[in-house]
Amino acid sequence: MRVTVLGSGTSVGVPTVGCECETCRSNDPKDKRLRPSIMVENDGYTIIVDTSSDFRQQALRLGLRRVDAVLITHCHADHVFGLDDIRPFNFRQGPIPFFANEIAWKGLRQVFGYVFDPKTQRGGALPQLVPHTVMGAFCLFGLDITPIEILHGRLQVLAYRFGNFAYATDCNFIPDESCEKLAGLDTLIIDGLRYNTHSTHMSIEQSLEYIERLKPKRAFLTHMNHDILHARTSKELPEGVELAYDGLQFEV
Repeated sequence: MRVTVLGSGTSVGVPTVGCECETCRSNDPKDKRLRPSIMVENDGYTIIVDTSSDFRQQALRLGLRRVDAVLITHCHADHVFGLDDIRPFNFRQGPIPFFANEIAWKGLRQVFGYVFDPKTQRGGALPQLVPHTVMGAFCLFGLDITPIEILHGRLQVLAYRFGNFAYATDCNFIPDESCEKLAGLDTLIIDGLRYNTHSTHMSIEQSLEYIERLKPKRAFLTHMNHDILHARTSKELPEGVELAYDGLQFEV
Protein backbone atom coordinates (compact mmCIF):
# COMPACT_ATOMS: atom_id res chain seq x y z
CA MET A 1 0.00 0.00 0.00
CA ARG A 2 1.30 3.44 -0.93
CA VAL A 3 0.22 6.69 0.73
CA THR A 4 0.65 10.13 -0.87
CA VAL A 5 0.09 13.38 1.01
CA LEU A 6 -1.81 15.64 -1.39
CA GLY A 7 -2.02 18.54 1.04
CA SER A 8 -0.55 19.14 4.49
CA GLY A 9 -1.74 22.67 5.20
CA THR A 10 -4.42 24.25 7.33
CA SER A 11 -7.76 25.67 6.14
CA VAL A 12 -6.23 28.81 4.59
CA GLY A 13 -3.20 27.06 3.16
CA VAL A 14 0.45 28.10 3.30
CA PRO A 15 1.51 30.65 2.18
CA THR A 16 -1.45 32.46 3.67
CA VAL A 17 -3.01 35.23 1.58
CA GLY A 18 -1.57 38.64 2.47
CA CYS A 19 0.97 37.29 4.97
CA GLU A 20 4.64 38.27 4.94
CA CYS A 21 5.88 35.97 7.70
CA GLU A 22 9.04 33.86 7.38
CA THR A 23 7.17 30.69 6.43
CA CYS A 24 4.91 32.37 3.89
CA ARG A 25 7.97 33.93 2.23
CA SER A 26 9.96 30.70 2.36
CA ASN A 27 11.42 29.24 -0.83
CA ASP A 28 11.42 25.74 0.64
CA PRO A 29 8.84 23.69 -1.33
CA LYS A 30 8.02 21.85 1.91
CA ASP A 31 6.61 25.13 3.24
CA LYS A 32 4.08 25.28 0.37
CA ARG A 33 1.04 23.54 1.83
CA LEU A 34 -2.26 22.96 0.06
CA ARG A 35 -5.40 22.06 2.01
CA PRO A 36 -5.34 18.65 3.73
CA SER A 37 -5.91 15.43 1.83
CA ILE A 38 -4.22 12.09 1.16
CA MET A 39 -4.32 9.36 -1.47
CA VAL A 40 -4.12 5.65 -0.67
CA GLU A 41 -3.19 3.23 -3.46
CA ASN A 42 -3.55 -0.50 -3.04
CA ASP A 43 -3.66 -3.36 -5.52
CA GLY A 44 -4.22 -0.99 -8.45
CA TYR A 45 -7.05 0.99 -6.80
CA THR A 46 -6.93 4.65 -5.77
CA ILE A 47 -8.75 6.02 -2.72
CA ILE A 48 -8.87 9.73 -1.91
CA VAL A 49 -9.44 10.90 1.66
CA ASP A 50 -11.22 14.28 1.46
CA THR A 51 -11.76 16.29 -1.71
CA SER A 52 -10.03 19.39 -0.41
CA SER A 53 -10.49 22.93 -1.66
CA ASP A 54 -7.33 22.37 -3.69
CA PHE A 55 -8.29 18.95 -5.10
CA ARG A 56 -8.13 20.06 -8.74
CA GLN A 57 -4.64 21.49 -8.28
CA GLN A 58 -3.53 18.41 -6.35
CA ALA A 59 -4.86 16.06 -9.04
CA LEU A 60 -3.16 18.01 -11.83
CA ARG A 61 0.13 18.19 -9.96
CA LEU A 62 0.06 14.45 -9.37
CA GLY A 63 -1.17 13.52 -12.85
CA LEU A 64 -4.09 11.68 -11.27
CA ARG A 65 -5.95 9.57 -13.86
CA ARG A 66 -8.49 7.63 -11.81
CA VAL A 67 -10.34 7.79 -8.48
CA ASP A 68 -12.01 4.57 -7.34
CA ALA A 69 -13.48 5.85 -4.06
CA VAL A 70 -13.54 8.89 -1.77
CA LEU A 71 -13.63 8.84 2.02
CA ILE A 72 -14.75 11.97 3.87
CA THR A 73 -13.50 12.78 7.36
CA HIS A 74 -15.93 15.65 7.96
CA CYS A 75 -17.82 18.37 6.10
CA HIS A 76 -15.64 21.46 6.52
CA ALA A 77 -14.84 23.67 3.54
CA ASP A 78 -11.13 22.84 3.35
CA HIS A 79 -11.93 19.12 3.24
CA VAL A 80 -14.88 18.95 0.85
CA PHE A 81 -15.06 22.05 -1.37
CA GLY A 82 -13.23 20.19 -4.14
CA LEU A 83 -16.05 17.68 -4.50
CA ASP A 84 -17.25 19.26 -7.74
CA ASP A 85 -13.86 18.52 -9.28
CA ILE A 86 -14.55 14.79 -9.37
CA ARG A 87 -16.55 15.47 -12.57
CA PRO A 88 -13.66 14.85 -14.99
CA PHE A 89 -13.26 11.42 -13.41
CA ASN A 90 -17.00 10.84 -13.79
CA PHE A 91 -16.72 11.60 -17.51
CA ARG A 92 -14.27 8.73 -17.93
CA GLN A 93 -15.38 6.20 -15.35
CA GLY A 94 -18.92 7.00 -14.19
CA PRO A 95 -20.20 7.43 -10.61
CA ILE A 96 -17.68 7.23 -7.76
CA PRO A 97 -18.43 5.72 -4.33
CA PHE A 98 -18.30 8.28 -1.49
CA PHE A 99 -18.09 7.24 2.17
CA ALA A 100 -18.96 9.51 5.12
CA ASN A 101 -20.75 9.34 8.46
CA GLU A 102 -24.31 10.64 8.94
CA ILE A 103 -23.11 13.99 10.30
CA ALA A 104 -20.95 14.62 7.25
CA TRP A 105 -23.68 13.52 4.82
CA LYS A 106 -26.09 16.02 6.36
CA GLY A 107 -23.59 18.79 5.73
CA LEU A 108 -22.72 17.59 2.24
CA ARG A 109 -26.38 17.58 1.21
CA GLN A 110 -26.71 21.16 2.41
CA VAL A 111 -23.49 22.48 0.86
CA PHE A 112 -23.90 20.58 -2.40
CA GLY A 113 -27.68 20.67 -2.65
CA TYR A 114 -27.53 20.91 -6.43
CA VAL A 115 -25.87 17.48 -6.56
CA PHE A 116 -28.62 15.76 -4.61
CA ASP A 117 -31.71 17.72 -5.76
CA PRO A 118 -33.50 15.77 -8.52
CA LYS A 119 -34.62 19.07 -10.09
CA THR A 120 -31.02 19.83 -11.04
CA GLN A 121 -30.35 16.45 -12.60
CA ARG A 122 -31.84 17.33 -16.00
CA GLY A 123 -28.94 19.19 -17.56
CA GLY A 124 -25.35 20.17 -17.14
CA ALA A 125 -22.46 18.12 -15.84
CA LEU A 126 -22.99 17.35 -12.17
CA PRO A 127 -20.80 15.31 -9.84
CA GLN A 128 -21.88 11.69 -9.88
CA LEU A 129 -21.38 9.92 -6.59
CA VAL A 130 -22.73 6.82 -4.90
CA PRO A 131 -23.35 7.66 -1.21
CA HIS A 132 -22.37 5.17 1.49
CA THR A 133 -22.95 5.89 5.19
CA VAL A 134 -20.04 4.73 7.33
CA MET A 135 -21.30 2.90 10.40
CA GLY A 136 -18.42 0.54 11.13
CA ALA A 137 -15.47 -1.26 9.61
CA PHE A 138 -15.73 -2.15 5.95
CA CYS A 139 -13.67 -3.65 3.14
CA LEU A 140 -12.93 -1.68 -0.01
CA PHE A 141 -11.14 -3.28 -2.96
CA GLY A 142 -9.71 -5.92 -0.64
CA LEU A 143 -8.45 -3.34 1.87
CA ASP A 144 -9.82 -3.43 5.41
CA ILE A 145 -10.78 0.06 6.58
CA THR A 146 -11.71 1.00 10.14
CA PRO A 147 -13.39 4.37 10.81
CA ILE A 148 -12.38 5.80 14.18
CA GLU A 149 -14.26 8.57 15.97
CA ILE A 150 -12.19 11.57 17.06
CA LEU A 151 -13.24 15.04 18.17
CA HIS A 152 -12.67 18.30 16.32
CA GLY A 153 -13.91 20.65 19.03
CA ARG A 154 -17.46 19.33 19.51
CA LEU A 155 -17.70 17.85 16.03
CA GLN A 156 -17.38 14.11 15.58
CA VAL A 157 -14.80 13.50 12.86
CA LEU A 158 -13.65 10.23 11.35
CA ALA A 159 -10.07 9.08 11.34
CA TYR A 160 -9.47 6.12 9.04
CA ARG A 161 -7.24 3.12 9.63
CA PHE A 162 -6.04 1.17 6.60
CA GLY A 163 -4.32 -1.94 7.92
CA ASN A 164 -1.28 -0.67 9.84
CA PHE A 165 -1.63 2.94 8.66
CA ALA A 166 -4.02 5.58 10.03
CA TYR A 167 -4.94 9.14 9.10
CA ALA A 168 -6.27 11.35 11.91
CA THR A 169 -6.62 14.94 10.74
CA ASP A 170 -8.59 17.78 12.34
CA CYS A 171 -8.85 16.79 15.97
CA ASN A 172 -8.01 18.04 19.43
CA PHE A 173 -9.11 14.99 21.42
CA ILE A 174 -9.03 11.24 20.86
CA PRO A 175 -11.22 9.16 23.21
CA ASP A 176 -9.69 6.17 25.00
CA GLU A 177 -11.69 3.69 22.92
CA SER A 178 -10.42 5.31 19.74
CA CYS A 179 -6.85 5.29 21.03
CA GLU A 180 -7.14 1.52 21.38
CA LYS A 181 -8.10 1.31 17.71
CA LEU A 182 -5.06 3.39 16.78
CA ALA A 183 -2.59 1.14 18.59
CA GLY A 184 -0.03 -1.03 16.83
CA LEU A 185 0.45 1.18 13.78
CA ASP A 186 3.40 1.20 11.45
CA THR A 187 2.61 4.77 10.37
CA LEU A 188 0.31 7.50 11.70
CA ILE A 189 -0.51 10.88 10.19
CA ILE A 190 -1.99 13.15 12.85
CA ASP A 191 -3.13 16.76 13.26
CA GLY A 192 -0.42 19.18 14.42
CA LEU A 193 -1.65 22.69 13.68
CA ARG A 194 0.80 24.99 15.46
CA TYR A 195 2.84 25.52 18.64
CA ASN A 196 0.10 27.25 20.66
CA THR A 197 -3.04 25.49 21.82
CA HIS A 198 -6.20 25.73 19.73
CA SER A 199 -9.87 25.05 20.52
CA THR A 200 -10.37 22.44 17.78
CA HIS A 201 -6.89 21.32 16.72
CA MET A 202 -3.87 19.78 18.39
CA SER A 203 -0.80 21.81 19.14
CA ILE A 204 2.58 20.26 18.36
CA GLU A 205 2.95 19.36 22.04
CA GLN A 206 -0.44 17.67 22.18
CA SER A 207 0.29 15.73 18.99
CA LEU A 208 3.54 14.46 20.46
CA GLU A 209 1.75 13.37 23.62
CA TYR A 210 -0.69 11.26 21.61
CA ILE A 211 2.13 9.85 19.50
CA GLU A 212 3.94 8.82 22.67
CA ARG A 213 0.76 7.14 23.90
CA LEU A 214 -0.10 5.39 20.62
CA LYS A 215 3.51 4.46 19.84
CA PRO A 216 3.40 4.10 16.05
CA LYS A 217 6.69 3.09 14.50
CA ARG A 218 6.60 6.30 12.48
CA ALA A 219 4.47 9.44 12.70
CA PHE A 220 3.88 12.53 10.58
CA LEU A 221 2.23 15.81 11.57
CA THR A 222 -0.19 17.44 9.13
CA HIS A 223 -2.74 20.28 8.85
CA MET A 224 0.04 22.73 9.74
CA ASN A 225 -0.29 26.50 9.61
CA HIS A 226 2.36 29.12 8.88
CA ASP A 227 3.75 29.02 12.41
CA ILE A 228 5.57 25.89 11.30
CA LEU A 229 8.77 26.45 9.30
CA HIS A 230 9.58 22.99 7.99
CA ALA A 231 13.37 23.03 8.32
CA ARG A 232 13.39 24.56 11.80
CA THR A 233 10.53 22.58 13.34
CA SER A 234 11.83 19.29 11.90
CA LYS A 235 14.97 19.65 14.02
CA GLU A 236 12.88 19.96 17.19
CA LEU A 237 10.93 16.72 16.76
CA PRO A 238 11.81 13.45 18.52
CA GLU A 239 13.09 10.43 16.63
CA GLY A 240 10.39 8.73 14.60
CA VAL A 241 8.31 11.89 14.21
CA GLU A 242 8.42 14.02 11.07
CA LEU A 243 6.49 16.82 9.40
CA ALA A 244 4.35 15.79 6.45
CA TYR A 245 4.68 17.81 3.26
CA ASP A 246 2.83 18.01 -0.02
CA GLY A 247 3.96 15.19 -2.29
CA LEU A 248 5.29 12.99 0.52
CA GLN A 249 4.98 9.31 -0.39
CA PHE A 250 5.66 6.21 1.64
CA GLU A 251 4.91 2.50 1.56
CA VAL A 252 3.10 0.66 4.33
